[in-house]
Amino acid sequence: MNQEKSTTAEAAAAVQPFVITRTLNAPRDLVWKAWTEPERLAQWWGPKGCTIKVHQLDLRPGGIFHYTMSFPGGGDDMWCRFAFREVTPPQRIVWVNSFSDAEGGITRPPFDDNWPLEILNEVTLTEENGKTQLTLHATPINATAEEVQTFDTNRASLNQGYSGTWDQLEEYLASIA
Repeated sequence: MNQEKSTTAEAAAAVQPFVITRTLNAPRDLVWKAWTEPERLAQWWGPKGCTIKVHQLDLRPGGIFHYTMSFPGGGDDMWCRFAFREVTPPQRIVWVNSFSDAEGGITRPPFDDNWPLEILNEVTLTEENGKTQLTLHATPINATAEEVQTFDTNRASLNQGYSGTWDQLEEYLASIA
């Protein structure tokens, strides 16, 4: 085994997933629709202040969610994609998240050359008393030791970003209740 592959395998074994949980004041079926219907997903997904344009949403194992994020003040749109691995309505979605080009090929993000190219995400939705607990696990895969370190040192930023996204999801759910 060459040194780079060994380093990648060791890094993958050492990484701890980023985990964030939020209890939403909405039934699980409605939260599932917010995650799986393109017109709903575009209303809340992504960083606060950005606009999402859905180019493709094929919600099945092997399917793709391909989208752009546009930010206030202009600048280049950022292309992103989910490659779905598992879809279990209405409780679980597993996908590999990446930045991409317009054709859907995986690319480096514009903000950090050491950000992992692929991050495995798992969202679970559990319902209790009409509310839904949303839990996200995110773990770099096929990553170098340097990419894992970059991911680890950016956990506070991940928490801030996902917290803002979950805030938008809560606002969207409240607006349609």
